[in-house]
Amino acid sequence: MLKTLKVWTTDLDIGMYVSGLDRPWLETPFFTQGFFIKSAEDIERLREHCEYVLVDRRRSIEPTVARARRSRTLNRPARVDSISTERRRQPIEQIFQGHMIQPYAEDADWEEERPRAEAAMDTLVQDVDEIFDEVGEGEKLNIVRLRKSVEPIVDSIARNPDAALWVARLKQHDRYTYKHSLGASIWAVSLGRQLGLPKHDLRSLSMGCMLMDVGKLRIDPQLLQAERELTTEEMAEVASHVNHGLEIVQESGILNQDVIAMVAHHHERYDGSGYPAGLRRNEIPPFARIAGIVDTYDAITSARSYAEPVSPSDAIKILYRSRDTDFQAELVEAFIQAIGIYPAGTLVELSSGEVGVVVAEYRTRRLRPKVMVLLDAQKNRLRQSRVVDLQELRDAEGNPTVTIKCSLEPEAYGIDLSQIAV
Repeated sequence: MLKTLKVWTTDLDIGMYVSGLDRPWLETPFFTQGFFIKSAEDIERLREHCEYVLVDRRRSIEPTVARARRSRTLNRPARVDSISTERRRQPIEQIFQGHMIQPYAEDADWEEERPRAEAAMDTLVQDVDEIFDEVGEGEKLNIVRLRKSVEPIVDSIARNPDAALWVARLKQHDRYTYKHSLGASIWAVSLGRQLGLPKHDLRSLSMGCMLMDVGKLRIDPQLLQAERELTTEEMAEVASHVNHGLEIVQESGILNQDVIAMVAHHHERYDGSGYPAGLRRNEIPPFARIAGIVDTYDAITSARSYAEPVSPSDAIKILYRSRDTDFQAELVEAFIQAIGIYPAGTLVELSSGEVGVVVAEYRTRRLRPKVMVLLDAQKNRLRQSRVVDLQELRDAEGNPTVTIKCSLEPEAYGIDLSQIAV
């Protein structure tokens, strides 16, 4: 029996499980991991974006798939074509065996959560600076203080990730390693929330990302900040930060195996091309697989001494192309769901020519978020910024009137996000 069918959107029915589209997922507002058609509205949205979709018969609710063989139009019979089956997906529950998976509710809106996220981030930045300075001076890692410091930001992300993503984008830090650790921590917790991992696992993700580069405190700073291509010997020295990090973590008395795995294996890659052990696929601990994704995403979207940052949407495309090579496909797709193509704090240009910053993503409508408009169509600074909801900007027939044209690199048009008042 055919497992996957190509079904024209005129022939869709409620109960079908859509596993693929006729265009890249990132060009649509749909979840990248596939979804059930639950209503007539779902069918209309699919018809708006696609001519045909791929339907997984194994996951669809019968007998709806059989109905696709019948015509729903007067002019054309239904067309259902077979395709080759793709790699069998690994359920999240199987990836994280032994962890209680449960969806999170949105317990606060962006406006309500933002000041709490800002206060949590201020505390965390201050504590991380002091903790890392102590380690750099040869003192023992204060794990108790770090664990206490990450609690408020984890709680904030659990309530509403958008606020913390916004604050993380706007907060400036003069030391890349620390800023990178903070950013990666927030991305990881947001992904863990999307996956439905329990709160104590979110804390582990935060701690692991905060510590995965702590070993760089024992690497020559001039080497880390070099703007030239490194020699083979220098690259090996930088790579040794993994072993240095493990030593620091072990000396601190940390016993959490998920945290240790993130420090030890965040540079491993799904196809075995990473380091230090060349682990592949399920040999890489699940939390380390998450660490690799968020480490890469935060790095390429941040300004580094040797590379300019890329826009968030371009970074997402890079990760998407790396599915099942560098990173596990299921986790990449969950990450895209967690933060969206245009996460809060992303500079974007609108189809109107105006420029703004994404305020709230609401992840289920990632192509039409709320945007704070900062520049007019001629790229002149507005005296007073204003927030527009792209979801609500539609004509009488329900078609979008203003959309996102593209995302921009950080600080485009001289915009300093840290100076934006909300």
